[in-house]
Amino acid sequence: MLEKIITLIAAWIMSVISTMGYGGIVLLMAIESACIPLPSEIIMPFAGFLIFKGEMSLWLVALAGATGCVLGSIPAYYVGMFGGRPLAEKYGKYILLSKKDLDLADHLFDKHGEIIIFIARMLPAVRTFIAFPAGVVRMNMTKFILYTFAGSFIWCGLLAYAGMKFGENWGSLKVYFHEFHYVILAAGLLFMVWYVWRHFKQAKD
Repeated sequence: MLEKIITLIAAWIMSVISTMGYGGIVLLMAIESACIPLPSEIIMPFAGFLIFKGEMSLWLVALAGATGCVLGSIPAYYVGMFGGRPLAEKYGKYILLSKKDLDLADHLFDKHGEIIIFIARMLPAVRTFIAFPAGVVRMNMTKFILYTFAGSFIWCGLLAYAGMKFGENWGSLKVYFHEFHYVILAAGLLFMVWYVWRHFKQAKD
């Protein structure tokens, strides 16, 4: 059942990008950055495949992805700013955000300071909830946006580039795979299964 749901989500992601283009990337990455588990590991590589097909530009894809990340992170920042940790703990479970996720974000922020916003935007899983502690400590909004954009631009660009290069080598790889989008679906499926499993495992600990 879970696999079917995740496959449908992945197919929906591809449909949104195919239909809305760059605007779809902005929308999807904004959702992902608002702490909703919509994996950029599906979103950006598929956009990269469209780059390979000549339908998109790498720089504009990275720009759209980073813009979406900023737009999605701002609400999470304000939740941390006005609601604090208690609000995040109370409602985080509904978006698979665990207490341990928040503990990790707090620890990273305390240890590394504001630069962790830039670094965390390039780390799987952590990138989706690092905005909360930034809001809690009322980090300067200009810095928050700049660090979020810079880290997200690199992350989105690398994932899109990977999808583009995979597409370029598709001729030599198709003997191993039937169609490229199934590879993206499989990768996204594994990531989301891991994410959900990790959340429920942490909830039991």
